[in-house]
Amino acid sequence: KGGTVIIPAFSIERTQEILLAFNELIESKQIPEVPVYLDSPLGINITKVYKKYDSWFGENAGKVIRSGDDIFAFKGLIQTATPEESKAINANPKPKIIIAGSGMSNGGRIIHHEAKYLPDPNSTIIIVGYQAANTLGRHIVDEEKEVMIHGIPIALRARVVNIHGFSAHKDSDRLVEFVASTASTLKKLFVVLGEPKSAYHLGQRLHETYQIPVTVPEKGDVVELD
Repeated sequence: KGGTVIIPAFSIERTQEILLAFNELIESKQIPEVPVYLDSPLGINITKVYKKYDSWFGENAGKVIRSGDDIFAFKGLIQTATPEESKAINANPKPKIIIAGSGMSNGGRIIHHEAKYLPDPNSTIIIVGYQAANTLGRHIVDEEKEVMIHGIPIALRARVVNIHGFSAHKDSDRLVEFVASTASTLKKLFVVLGEPKSAYHLGQRLHETYQIPVTVPEKGDVVELD
């Protein structure tokens, strides 16, 4: 659409998964070659660690690396480590992709890009991770007409795309399977992650499946362990 794509991403694992995806998309010409800015000092440094220990990668990524492809380097990738380099990104009016932290838009450089591009109907924000309640990211996912950034109301006119496939959390089926391996030794289960409705549903399912006492703690609850 001639606008900018912005992607809030956590610096560890999620950023590297996104880079791998763009490496494949650009090299296979599934998307046009446009500047892809990695605007995250921590993300840049963590990616160096990933490259150093690429022998630990999974089979698919390992096969690509052995073919001679640097999966974290592709035409158009620009790493902006300094504040000056980060600020210069928005001086470029041409189509581009910006990957920056934090993943829930509750801090980091992504906030400055959101303030600039969320009002632009030609731009797109791609959500690639879970957005906790009351975070800026959740307000964006809910497609509110206006969000607050640094105390200033910002119109949300950009297209919002929510991709669930990058989530690192196991779904409820996998969690139930996980409990199966040790169900015979468990005395009690605590479900401590997720939206309240989902947590209670999972707790009930675990209790009915394994006949184990399950608690979904609420804020302020105290539990003493023997």
